[in-house]
Amino acid sequence: MKQKISLILSIVTASLAVSSIQAADDYTPPRTEYGQPDLQGVWNFSSNTPMQRPERFGTQEFLTFEEVQAAIARQESAAARADAAAARLVVDPDAPPETDNPGGYNDFWMESAGIGDTVRTSLIVYPENGRIPDRVEGAQRQFGGLGPDIPSTRPVRFVVGGIAKDGPEDRGLSERCIVGFNSGPPFTPSLYNNNMQIFQNRDTAVIMTEMIHDARIVRLGDKPELTEDITLWSGDSRGWWEGDTLVVETKNFNGLRQTFSSTGSNEDMVLTEKFTRSAFDTVDYEFTIDDPSTFTDKITAIVPMTKLAGQIYEYACHEGNYGMFNILRGKRMEDRRATESGGQ
Repeated sequence: MKQKISLILSIVTASLAVSSIQAADDYTPPRTEYGQPDLQGVWNFSSNTPMQRPERFGTQEFLTFEEVQAAIARQESAAARADAAAARLVVDPDAPPETDNPGGYNDFWMESAGIGDTVRTSLIVYPENGRIPDRVEGAQRQFGGLGPDIPSTRPVRFVVGGIAKDGPEDRGLSERCIVGFNSGPPFTPSLYNNNMQIFQNRDTAVIMTEMIHDARIVRLGDKPELTEDITLWSGDSRGWWEGDTLVVETKNFNGLRQTFSSTGSNEDMVLTEKFTRSAFDTVDYEFTIDDPSTFTDKITAIVPMTKLAGQIYEYACHEGNYGMFNILRGKRMEDRRATESGGQ
């Protein structure tokens, strides 16, 4: 908690007049051997800024000094209350569990605070109210999560949770080791492992995610697009340079994933991403979603990325996915016991 408060204090100092995610006017990114801006390296996109702006802020894009001070006071008060509660805590090893739902990981593993400096009221910057636009009538909605299954029909387009346990097709895409829960595209901050890596050469950029270790190959320059009948889980990406910004346009999604925020089927989505290195340790990442069959307007968000000194290691999901086996096996045991009990 002290580290988080110190981070906010430093943000306040750096951000009184302008957004700290704006590129420094005098910064010139290094170049690769091909003369391109060098975006290579491992980047972290964690953030505790909400994706969608709380309605009370209206069109206010940044927090004021007073609002940040109030947030610091609330965090200090919450930390003091938590410390006091911990001091009074008596652990009874024989006490029954409070719930039969084990939930996810404990807070030790959570990565909910951003490394970079930002005091935005939301990551979404368009529409101007920072809110997700209305969905088009008839656009599909499907919800997942770490709690109980939410009944629905196949295909399961969300990434975490499931609709049933009759087969692997009833589980979320990350549980099936198909799509990482934060790996996009586009990249959206999640609970942990918010890391990606960029590789570059003259004609290609590769964007590799930590989760499910997906490597998206972006062909640069005037390259032919895929025909409409060829679709992919992460779409087909083409890129080009606009000054020091790498622009990546992705189409040809397979319709088996959601467009955004539990909504849509992404079949008609066009995603435009922009990567701009604004400091030695910062890439400003911006994405725009255009899916007229899902939302009544476009969505644009800005997610700062911070350079890391570490490496990304292979996320061997399929090779160690005993969770899927045990989920389905456990359900078969429940079914058998229910049948046996009903026959008595």
